[in-house]
Parts: sequence; C-alpha cells; structure tokens
Amino acid sequence: MHPPDPDPAVAASIAELPLLISGMDCAACAGPIADALQAVPGVLTAEVSGSTSRATVRYDARRVIPSQLFDAVQAAGYGACADTLAQAKVQRRDESRKAMWRLFVASFCAMQVMMLATPAYVAPAGDLTPEFKRLLDMASALLTLPVLVFGALPWFAAATRALRRGRVVMELPVSLGIVVAFVASCVAAFEPDSWAGSDVYFDSLCMFIGVLLAARWWEMRARHRASEALEATLSATPDTAERERSDGGVETVALAQLRPGDVVRVPLGQAFPADGALLGTPTQADEALLTGESTPVPKAAGDAVIAGSVNLGVPSRVRVHRVGADTRLAALQALVRGAMSQRPAAAALADAWAAPFLVAVLTLAVLGAWAWSFIDPSRAVWVAVAVLIVTCPCALSLAVPATLLAATRGLARQGVLVRRLEALAILARVDQVVFDKTGTLSRDALGLAGVRPSAAAAELGLADPHEALAAAAALAVWSGHPRSRILVDAARSDAQPRSGAQSLAAPLEWQGIEEVIGRGVQAHDAHGRRWRLGAHAWALDDAATGAGAPEVQPANQLVMSCNGRVVVQFEIEETPRRDAVAGVAALHDLGLATMLLSGDQPAATHALAQRVGIRHWQAGASAQDKLDAVAALQAQGRRVAMVGDGFNDAPVLARADVSIAMGQAALAAREQADLVLLSDRPADAALAVATARRTLGLVRQNMLWAATYNAACIPLALVGWLPPWAAGIGMALSSVLVVANAQRAASLPRRAGILPLNGALEWKASTC
Repeated sequence: MHPPDPDPAVAASIAELPLLISGMDCAACAGPIADALQAVPGVLTAEVSGSTSRATVRYDARRVIPSQLFDAVQAAGYGACADTLAQAKVQRRDESRKAMWRLFVASFCAMQVMMLATPAYVAPAGDLTPEFKRLLDMASALLTLPVLVFGALPWFAAATRALRRGRVVMELPVSLGIVVAFVASCVAAFEPDSWAGSDVYFDSLCMFIGVLLAARWWEMRARHRASEALEATLSATPDTAERERSDGGVETVALAQLRPGDVVRVPLGQAFPADGALLGTPTQADEALLTGESTPVPKAAGDAVIAGSVNLGVPSRVRVHRVGADTRLAALQALVRGAMSQRPAAAALADAWAAPFLVAVLTLAVLGAWAWSFIDPSRAVWVAVAVLIVTCPCALSLAVPATLLAATRGLARQGVLVRRLEALAILARVDQVVFDKTGTLSRDALGLAGVRPSAAAAELGLADPHEALAAAAALAVWSGHPRSRILVDAARSDAQPRSGAQSLAAPLEWQGIEEVIGRGVQAHDAHGRRWRLGAHAWALDDAATGAGAPEVQPANQLVMSCNGRVVVQFEIEETPRRDAVAGVAALHDLGLATMLLSGDQPAATHALAQRVGIRHWQAGASAQDKLDAVAALQAQGRRVAMVGDGFNDAPVLARADVSIAMGQAALAAREQADLVLLSDRPADAALAVATARRTLGLVRQNMLWAATYNAACIPLALVGWLPPWAAGIGMALSSVLVVANAQRAASLPRRAGILPLNGALEWKASTC
C-alpha cells in the first residue's frame, strides 16, 4: 500500500530529512526511535531501519525544525545527525572499534577467569581448601567487573532507555540475567551457605558475554557490508570537474558550479560528473554501479552518458545536459536513501510480539525460581537466570530485516533497486505480470525495418534502396521528428551509398525546405519538383497545404513522394529490448501469466507481443483502460505485478499489488514503484521474482528456527537441564545462525537456471 497524499496546503511545505542514528545495537531499536520522531508535532512519517542505522523523516517545515528531530532521538537515548557519507563512515568506524574493544576485554578477562576457575573443576575432593577457593572466587569477581561494566554496557544502556520510556525490550531479560548471575555468584563466593549456594558462575558469565559480543560483532559486520554496498551508488561522482573555458583553457570547478551546456573533460578512468552527451572520439563507459551491467557499454559521439559511470576508453569531452539533483544518479541516490531507511511491516509485527513475549518470559523466570525454591533452593536463581538468557528474542527480531536487507543488497548488485522492502514478500506470491510496451519491452527508439522503392523510383534514379535511403535522409535531416532521425541514423550507418544518389541527396540541392508539424517535411529539387517525406495521406495529397489539425501518423511507416506519387516507403518498427524474450520466457517458466497493455495501435502491439512470446495483449489502452484491466485481473483473484515506465503508467502502478518501474522511467512512475529496474532489462523482473521467492523461504526458515529454539529451550531451562552458560551460548549461536542464513538471500537464485551472464539474464531449462 502506498501512503496517502498529504493535504494540498501542507504539500508545499513538506520536507524530508535523512538521519544517521548512533547507538542502535539491534533491529528492535528502530521502534522506540520511530515512536519518538512521530511524537514530534508536525512529523508526518518516520521510517527507521535498524539494519542500516538510518531514518527518513517527512515533516511539515512550517511546524518543525531539524534540531527538534535531533532532540527527539536524543531524548529516546540515541544520537542523530544528518546522513552524509563521511559521517556514516566515521560512525561505522567508531562502532566497529568499540565493538572490537568490548570483545577483546570480555575475551581476555574470560580467559583469566576460566584459568582461576580451573582448580575447582579438576582438583580432587578435599585438595582445594575453602580459603583458597574463596580467594580464587574473589579474584574472578574482580576480573568479571570490566566485562560487566564495559562489555555488557550496550545491553544495560538499551534496557535503561526502554524502562525510562515504559517499554519492555529484548535487552531487559539479558541485562537482568547478567546482573542476577553476577550478584548471586558474589553472594555464593562470600557466603557459601546462603540462598545462592556455593557454586559461582563468573566463568560462565564472562564466556556468555564474550560469545554474545562476538555474535553481535558478526551481526554488525553484516549490517556494515549491507550499508557499504548500498552507499556505493551515493559516492559515484567525483568532487570536481574539468570545465572548458570560452578561451579554450580548462578550469577545475566544483560540481555545484556546472551548468547545462558546459563542456567538461573526463580523463580515462574517472567518473562522468553529470548527465550529458559525448563529444568527439568514441569511448566506453562502465555503468555497473548504476545498472548492474558488467560489460563496458560502447559510447559513440552524441550518445548519452550517465553521471557516476566510469570512462574506460579514452579521455573524453562531454556536453552537460543535466546536473546536480536533476541527474539520473541523483534520482537513484534518493531511491537508495529511501530504501536504506525502510523498516518492513513484518519486522514491526515481530517487534510488536516481542514485548508481550518478554513479559511472559519474565513471568516464567519468576515462577521458575519460585518453584525451584521448594525443590532445590540452591538452583532457584540459576534456573531463573537460564530462562532470562535463553529466551532473548534477538533471533526473532533479526529474522525478517536481516534477510530482506541481504536480498536487497544482492538485487542492487544486479541493477534492481528495492524501494519498499515489504514488496518482496508480495512479489513472491504474484501470479500475473502485466507489461507496458514502449520503453518497457521495447526500446524507446524505433528502428528501420525495410526500404521499398516503388515503380516511380526507377524513373527518378532511386530504384536502389541505398540510394533511396540516402535521398530521404538528406530531406529528413531538416526535421526534428524522431522518425526522421531514424532515417538519418540508418543512412549514416549504411555501408553502401550510391554515387548516383549523392547529387540528389546533397542538402544544397533542396530548396524551400519546410517542416509541417505533425505531418512531415517538404522541399523542392533543382527541377522544381516537390518532394514530401512524412505521413502517407499527406505525402500523396499534392494539394494539401499543411493547414489544419495534424493527422495521426502511423508509427510503422514513412512515405517519400514526388509531386504526389509514392517514391519510397520506409517500414519502421519497434525493437524489443535485447533480453525481453528471455525475460518473458523466464516468467513463464516460473509459472506466471503475462499480459501486454499498450496505448499503441493493434498491429504494432500484436507484432511485439508475438516477438516476445506474450499471448494476451490489449492495444489502444488509455491510462484508465490499463487501470481497469489490472482491477479486473485482481477481481479474478490474481496477484498482479505491473511493469511500466511512462507518466501515464503511474495510476496503474499504484493499483497493482507490486509495481516495477524501468530505470529510465518518468519520475511519477518511479515514485509509485516498489522496485526499480536500474538496468532497464525486462528479464530482471524474473530475477526479482525468483529472488523474492527464495527470500520468503529464508524468512520462513529463520522465523521457524527462532520459534522452535525458544519453544524447545524454555522447558529445558525451567526443568533445570539447561545451565546458564549453555543458555548463553545457545542464545548467541541462535542469532548467529539467523544472520548467517539471512546472508544467503544476497546470492542470486540458482534454481530453475537463473544465472547472471554478462550483465543480462541467461535462462536455462535445466535445474542447477
């Protein structure tokens, strides 16, 4: 579901601020921070991701200033600053250093405590005197203090913050278990005949904290890798550019000083600083970071280059078309920032269940201790400690966000950006994919399919198709219509021009050149004959003046005439994207039905549908027709994924269960989309579906493991079969297992033969 549109009076003043949050120790920290931000009057939405330690806040700038948001996060017990790449790197470095120091202190002290505890385990009965045992226990208590005060600080801090806000979080039972175990061990060390008994658990406590810190460090590294992978798209452009001056010199300027129309020089191996057109010598561009295309893309003079792509061929000159926030990279960066602050609904649901679960755990611990106070009072405390430790729902809270974030990272490497994480769960269940045609399954540019000279062409010396094409291109060059450009480009690439046509085709031979908007271009030759190139009816109507409303010109035909007689007909057709056929076949092999909706003419729509392998299609569809078609499929019980790129596709993208936009789609389409195919490859839609299905399976595995682990270990702890040290190891390893299993979602699915091949998609029928 997409968020509702804001009130028109508020829309003009809505601002969005990306925040970098510090002090987040796990995914469950996202809830309190989001609540604190949304409690600020004027805040519309606050999305917080515990997996990337980021937040995105939309607010009414008339009522909220950024410092209020920082204060709200700080009041919740965390830190916040503006989300910049430099600050993110510093924060990750500091977080990693602290985690390593805590792990080192806990591990070093644990080894010393275990050494002091060894005599109690190996000494024969009676050899270890009470006085010497008490001395060893006192030394163990002192060595445990740094572990308790420094190593376990994250759990104590999180539990304290939650209690101040009247919340119950997963760190609470762990903190209680650590404190109770330490206090009981101290009582047992100094008063062996007290309620705590004579056994101490300093070694188990230090080992538990050390293992838990190791698991959390491993989880932190997984989060950092995910953030670094997504942030790679945010640091693609250089800081400066070499701009040519009017006197021919070159000056180094900041990117903010570039303007459309400037000419910049891009050295070999450097990223293009802005969107523009290549001038002069052809080169190659590495667009892998932006589109997932692993093979360098050839760029000829006049071809578009994307900001952030790397120049791999020769030093180049580029005329700037779009700069700053208007570039395709800037749009991508905005999408990435939004994706990095997403918190999936399933994760929020797991966190909602975590609070009552923890209350139940605390109740069970108290009841267990009470029951054991009658059975064996010396074990009552340790049973309660084991229950508190083993039931920490860290694995439950990590199960969903860790898996979805790993899948998002894997898809991003292939040029598929997931804007809404919960869309992956819906995408895994779709059974119908609906495609737009132009710009989605076909390229935006048309191609010349055939040249057919008529009988009159022979009389005019244009019987040869190459000569006819050269003559038409000489007239088409004076037109700005896209179909005229097709003829010009085809003539330039034609390797067999005929000398006989060159005199006719020379631009200087045309006189009185005139372009009639919506109809075509006309001129006279040296003999006074009128030539027309354009729509069929207009080209053959010698008496037409070009006045009146423009006629609808067929998209698949151009006609060149001389004095009202057909000379040459040019067949123009859409060219399917190179992997459209493989992508549709991949979707069919995944068991999905496909449909093509297009506003184009029936002939063109049917032809493309046949070429790519889609049986069901609808032509002449307006935006409302597309909306009605998707609604009809949903009424039949279908779960629909819509793939489109145009401005008129925005309503149907919003209506579909899952919406997928092409990377070069209109801004309105990208804003409504759940996923964006930055690669502009239709086959990546199949890759996204297969990845979503695999991810959903991994989420279920993680949730099942977390539930099974708690269901099995709680009874064991209550009956006294699970000592505190084993409970600690089990809880830590449970989180490690969940995070490790979640990382599998980052790899591409190999079932059903979906394999990356040179940046595209190879579809194999055999199972890998």
